[in-house]
Amino acid sequence: MKTHLNTLFVTTEGAYLAKDGQAVAVRVKKETRLRVPLHNLDGIVCFGRVACSPQLLGACAEAGVRVSLLSEHGRFRAAVTGFSPGNVLLRREQYRAADDDARSLAIARSIVLAKIANCRTVVLRGARDATSNERSIALTQVARNLAARVPGARQAKTLDELRGVEGEAATTYFAAFNQLVSVEGEAFRFTKRSRRPPLDPLNALLSFVYTLLMHDARSACEAVGLDAAVGFLHRDRPGRPGMALDLMEEFRPWLADRLVLSLINRRQVQAGGFTTLETGAVTMDDATRKTVLVAWQERKQEVLTHALIDDRTSVGMLPHIQARLIARHLRGDLDAYPPFLWK
Repeated sequence: MKTHLNTLFVTTEGAYLAKDGQAVAVRVKKETRLRVPLHNLDGIVCFGRVACSPQLLGACAEAGVRVSLLSEHGRFRAAVTGFSPGNVLLRREQYRAADDDARSLAIARSIVLAKIANCRTVVLRGARDATSNERSIALTQVARNLAARVPGARQAKTLDELRGVEGEAATTYFAAFNQLVSVEGEAFRFTKRSRRPPLDPLNALLSFVYTLLMHDARSACEAVGLDAAVGFLHRDRPGRPGMALDLMEEFRPWLADRLVLSLINRRQVQAGGFTTLETGAVTMDDATRKTVLVAWQERKQEVLTHALIDDRTSVGMLPHIQARLIARHLRGDLDAYPPFLWK
């Protein structure tokens, strides 16, 4: 079983990453600022103008350390990864399942049901922690509305029907975000989900954390031998990592969204840390980005009990566990894919 290791985030413009023995050296203006052994890393994420030596990229590929290249604002650009150790038979079975409407629907249904359930849990936690009775009542009603979407997901006969139910549930869930944000004022007010580009600070935070989650989901898929591009809920599209997007869905509410809400409600991020560009896009400054990265890494190191395997594990290991469970289902070892449900 893979162990949870650290992710190295490099945000300094002009930094150069080089191989130094069996370690990665981060150099700024030819001065080594940090040296980290490769065996302590499971990934490197570079933001903006950060360069890597060919020798380091080769060493990372051999060591199974994924290198992701992002824009300075956190938009995914490319990734460098080594040969997948995956069994070709597993990938062939994944392709057969993706081409079978019934099998794809069954796996996608499990993912959507888990996403709705985890959204509902986030909303119920918000209702429990609400500072006013009015807000608690409103959130409890949203949780009921989310629960009402479950029969539709169970009864959906096609992927399009299932996506329709998922979209309705997402609309219901995001409509509750202003009730989940306890900070007064308009700075973190949520109107709608905007992605490319994010049009307000809350959307900027969500998009940034989703990018970090995507890095982990793609790594998890490739580590167990799955093709990260071939999904079941998210169908094939050039350049889209459908399998990684599928794996992300059950983690978005309780891992990504809840982290963003916590950062806002605990005032760890401030409105002054965001800038609106002429295009309308909202970006975060370096200090805010580093605050989010530290909180993300700390969250991944937290420990919980996985109900299915009945064992303690770190949050950062969960995508790898779930990817293995998908692989076991595709191989026929499990009758259905068991998604992760947050309690």
